[in-house]
Amino acid sequence: MAGGDGEGVRNKQVIFRGYVSGSPEETDMEVRESTVELRVPEGSSGVLVKNLYLSCDPYMRIRMRKLYIPGYRDSFEPGSPIAGYGVARVLESGHPNFQKGNLVWGITGWEEYSLITVPETCFKIEHTDVPLSYYTGLFGMPGMTAYAGFFEVCSPKKGETVFISAASGAVGQLVGQFAKLLGCYVVGSAGSKEKVDLLKNKFGFDNAFNYKEEPDLDAALKRCFPKGIDIYFENVGGKMLDAVLLNMKLNGRIAICGMISQYNLEQPEGVHNLMSLILKRARMEGFIVSDYYHLYPKFLETVLPQIKEGKIVYVEDIAEGLENGPAALVGLFSSRNVGKQVVVVSRE
Repeated sequence: MAGGDGEGVRNKQVIFRGYVSGSPEETDMEVRESTVELRVPEGSSGVLVKNLYLSCDPYMRIRMRKLYIPGYRDSFEPGSPIAGYGVARVLESGHPNFQKGNLVWGITGWEEYSLITVPETCFKIEHTDVPLSYYTGLFGMPGMTAYAGFFEVCSPKKGETVFISAASGAVGQLVGQFAKLLGCYVVGSAGSKEKVDLLKNKFGFDNAFNYKEEPDLDAALKRCFPKGIDIYFENVGGKMLDAVLLNMKLNGRIAICGMISQYNLEQPEGVHNLMSLILKRARMEGFIVSDYYHLYPKFLETVLPQIKEGKIVYVEDIAEGLENGPAALVGLFSSRNVGKQVVVVSRE
């Protein structure tokens, strides 16, 4: 099919309609059909792929604003397909590292077929004895985020106390399990009883609470951590971060992974308890996962056996069909998903 005859085929796409202020809506995106030629342009080093699974990730909200941040990705382009992490099969390649039939994960378009013009950002999938959708989460960017943020940024030690916000999400569920395997005491927060039960009964957290039912987050944290928190894996920001700062132990570490509570605000909330960093000699550090992708082989060596031995479990929330992609993405910001949100484009 991709042998270079330039045959035009239908290409369903999720188009970004324009920059967003406030909470994103499904109407900020539009599902359209176009036509694409299944070939790599002459002389291009790009890779033509058929997309199989797409990843819904909170950071994509940041790209819906008009922004330019050096070292970060630019905004989505209005009138073009949105882009994000996905799993795809190579149909034709102009790049020596990829051949027709290879499975890859990396940044791709929200569409049925994509020409990836910078294939160096993609990883070839070598292990296919696990669900391919896991490469949008557990074995993809969220898994690497959990691994790098916890082990590299937080420098954890056995017996330490660990708190994770948005703990049932794609990243948080893994951080908690990594911490338990290391021998830490682990507590997570989430936004529903179902998610709290998941943390305690499926992921093996020592404790968990529904932040929506806690009128006083400081009191909730003191209840769970009477002697304080060694490590906080930060996913939400705002009032939760402020409460955590009051409960850090001496020489505690905070890894700033995300701040989903702030993404839809035109005026971000302030942080009032930063003096705690001085008094507790604590360290708070932000990180971007792409800075740690050189550790991907080491990460796979660690996590693949743990999955196969049942030491780590992973929960996905599957949306079938590209046309359901906008609803799945927007649902992240109202806690609609349970586990890693994945959109199925094609199961081949």
